[in-house]
Order: sequence, then structure tokens, then C-alpha cells
Amino acid sequence: MKTKKPSPNPPKLGNLHKVVRECIEQGRYRDTTHGSERKVERSISLLEILHVLKRGRHVPKRDKYELEYGDYGWSYCFEGKTIDERLLRVVVAFDEETQMLIVTAVELGK
Repeated sequence: MKTKKPSPNPPKLGNLHKVVRECIEQGRYRDTTHGSERKVERSISLLEILHVLKRGRHVPKRDKYELEYGDYGWSYCFEGKTIDERLLRVVVAFDEETQMLIVTAVELGK
């Protein structure tokens, strides 16, 4: 019988959808430099990103643990459609104050 090795990474955030919604409602979010550059490059607005984060689905298999995000090293992937039916993937992370960081956004199917 196989036993599962404990993960060397810290646990992921619980209640992810709730945390994301609270960050949006309370204005506790900001772009990373990379996220800001990708929004401009890909003509994706902040309103489209927030719409996908509120109404899209979390895609756990695309979540990543990266040391560059420090002790809170998880980034979380969401996918969903904008009001005008563009399919977006949005990646967010959280800092030590549980402020949501918009890491990147990309339009899928282009």
C-alpha cells in the first residue's frame, strides 16, 4: 500500500472563493509589475479580471507553489468568461496581509 508523502510546501488557502470576493469588495488587491504589463499587452481590463475572479472557476491543477512569493508562495488559477464572452485565465497570489496580487491574465483560445 502506497503512503502519501507529506508536502514540503505550506498548505493552500482555505475558502479561496470567499477570500477572493472579500479582497475585491474591500479593495485589497493590486497588480504585480508583471500583471500590469500583461494587462496592457493583452488588452485585458481590470474590470474583466475582477469579473472572472468573482464568477469564474478555480482550477486547482494549475495552482503553483513558487518561492518568489515568500512564505505565502501559492498562486491560484481562475478561468471564466468576461461579459463579452472572452475566455480568460487569471492568476493571483496573496501577500502576508492577505492582499490579493494579480500575477497575470491571458485570453484563452486566441
